[in-house]
Amino acid sequence: MSKPTKTADMSGLYPAAIRAGVTKLNPRILWRNPVMFVTAIVAAMTTVLGLRDFLSGVQGAGASLHIAAWLWLCVLFANFAEALAEGRGKARADTLRATKSETRVRVLGAADDDPASATETLSTALRAGQFVHVAAGEIIPADGEAVRGVASVNESAITGESAPVIREAGGDRSSVTGGTTVVSDWLVIRVTAEPGKSFLDRMIALVEGAERQKTPNEIALNILLVGLTLIFLFVVVTLPAFASYSGTTIPVIVLGALFVTLIPTTIGGLLSAIGIAGMDRLVKANVIAKSGRAVEAAGDVDTLLLDKTGTITFGNRMADALIPAPGVDMARLAEAATLASLADETPEGKSIVDKAREVSGAVPDMPKGAQAVAFTAQTRLSGLDLECGRSFRKGATDAVIRLTGTTPPGVLASQVDAIARSGGTPLLVAEGAEILGAVHLKDIVKPGVRERFAELRAMGIRTVMITGDNPLTAAAIAAEAGVDDFLAEATPEMKLDLIRREQAGGRLVAMCGDGSNDAPALAQADVGVAMNAGTPAAKEAANLIDLDSDPTKLIEVVLVGKQLLISRGALTTFSIANDVAKYFAILPAIFVGAYPGLGVLNIMGLASPISAMLSAVIFNALILVALVPLALRGVRYRPSSAAALLRRNLLIYGLGGLIVPFVGIKAIDATLVALNLA
Repeated sequence: MSKPTKTADMSGLYPAAIRAGVTKLNPRILWRNPVMFVTAIVAAMTTVLGLRDFLSGVQGAGASLHIAAWLWLCVLFANFAEALAEGRGKARADTLRATKSETRVRVLGAADDDPASATETLSTALRAGQFVHVAAGEIIPADGEAVRGVASVNESAITGESAPVIREAGGDRSSVTGGTTVVSDWLVIRVTAEPGKSFLDRMIALVEGAERQKTPNEIALNILLVGLTLIFLFVVVTLPAFASYSGTTIPVIVLGALFVTLIPTTIGGLLSAIGIAGMDRLVKANVIAKSGRAVEAAGDVDTLLLDKTGTITFGNRMADALIPAPGVDMARLAEAATLASLADETPEGKSIVDKAREVSGAVPDMPKGAQAVAFTAQTRLSGLDLECGRSFRKGATDAVIRLTGTTPPGVLASQVDAIARSGGTPLLVAEGAEILGAVHLKDIVKPGVRERFAELRAMGIRTVMITGDNPLTAAAIAAEAGVDDFLAEATPEMKLDLIRREQAGGRLVAMCGDGSNDAPALAQADVGVAMNAGTPAAKEAANLIDLDSDPTKLIEVVLVGKQLLISRGALTTFSIANDVAKYFAILPAIFVGAYPGLGVLNIMGLASPISAMLSAVIFNALILVALVPLALRGVRYRPSSAAALLRRNLLIYGLGGLIVPFVGIKAIDATLVALNLA
């Protein structure tokens, strides 16, 4: 499946990210990241003092300028990581923006007006509430709802899916999106969006990250980072007092560099990139997130509610089997079922013709002069009368029995009862007064749904199917789909009540739906996922929109959410462990001159206080660069318990954060000494 996200032009991404990294040095932008803002202040101070010493001929000024340069690089690398994450979204937004075009459209005064009476105007002049007529080959000019007609629509510009979809007036497939193309037939559309406020416009803004706000988790982590920064500020400020007891002084430049080295610059520099990259991974999965909060909440979902019709099932009953009466050949039943359904344009009727073709290999064409008998609510029958006098009917069991005056043979009657008990719908097929067999109609569960629900179960997520069907039908479909529970004969109020009960129990709830009746539940849920094929009300109420209209996509959403949270936790663990290691690695080397006894703790044998300080600053900048790919890609999620994830984080990122600084700083110190740079 080709996605619009994969066609985005990424060729200029890195140069643009480098330029944006420099632009983000603007204090009005930089202050949003407290750790990097503090680092920039120290870098500026170190630069000024280093230049002063250099111009005054003070010894050691070169080392001060080296430290200043690496502090600036540290800030630039953090800005580059954020700009790179934002840039990937903007490149994809440019691809979406290319689908927008100004066209001439035919505006109707009312929904039922003759298209010949339409007046032409530009698509940019359309207003909500107006009616437009769109025919085959034309671009749908704005978001709206089909109020007349049925058409095949190519939505590849939005979803990346090449196969056209059916859009029709009424029901849950009436929503159309501006920028898509009508392939066949026509539609009368009521415009629902004002210019500049279409779904495509919102998608572009969301993909670009223009409306991205910090999530509660990010805010809490920022508070932690600020707290750690204040702690290390207190540590650094008190160091001169200890040094004064030995009659030595510590240069301000060294204190500033030490402060930046000890504060959690690693996670501080990558925090924004992790969040933006999480939303970008959703875009790759063809899901648009209206907020970063929804992505994070998805990572903690406990209960998933799914609307049955159009979400778990295809939404229309379809023929699952043809069952001949005793003594009736399957080919004869297939022929009769086909002739009774040829004039039936409903999805059920077409599925019966397809099933007859599947079991018999061929089906008859519409006979010349045949008279179609349409289905009515009174007769509950439909069929075909031929010129030769033969007549074929299909319909509800009691309706066919009443028409023919006969009852199905015992074996067939038992099979019809079994279909009804399983939650299916039995139709009888008759030629004249003879009942030839039955058709088993059932809601068809979408392929792969059962396997995906098993994956959700492995993640500890409970799945609940929501349906208006009776409990018998609901139980049969729930068993076939593999959900954990179901709510039958559900009303919008019952859905809301179920979500509130789950939330009152401390569980995070995700809801998948596509109809207007799902809108209240989608709005109440912690994570509301609307199908793009659904109604405008459903898409407006949800905080995530699946452009592929695939209910199993929620698994990708959950995985992205979990990956975002795990990535943030892993890098936070690494950053804090990293700071602790740097503290014990460089402080003995810095103070060994004042307190010779500290030489015992200088286990790495760093050459001098200046080389130790410069090595730590360089390591601080380089580790940011090394972790940028991990921040953008995310830490891989493997389904496991919270305790197992914590152990893994501590073992890999905690222990790694303690070991890597010792190795890295020592290697840089040896290099600086070898090159006579310190």
